[in-house]
Amino acid sequence: MKITDTVPQFWYLLEDDEGLVLTINCENSFVSYDFTMRLKPEEVAAYRREGKAYLNGLAEAVNYSCPIARGSTSPYKERNIDAQYSAAISEAVQHWKQADHEH
Repeated sequence: MKITDTVPQFWYLLEDDEGLVLTINCENSFVSYDFTMRLKPEEVAAYRREGKAYLNGLAEAVNYSCPIARGSTSPYKERNIDAQYSAAISEAVQHWKQADHEH
């Protein structure tokens, strides 16, 4: 898994053998949490067309929908794969930071 794009402190886009994974640093009240989801083909296509602007909007939509809240009706809620990928993502982020991409 490797980072292919980012807005540091907001989201990281990672790539693995199965496609693209977006991990977002979300906030809800006093709680900060990571929400990770695999991009659907139509989301990948939109990213290829629109670049970071698309992912910024998607990340904002996920954050605003508060998918981890009890009773949330977020359309992203069922897509959370953070538990499955958190270790690999942490490793990729550390490797990326060590390569001096973040100032």
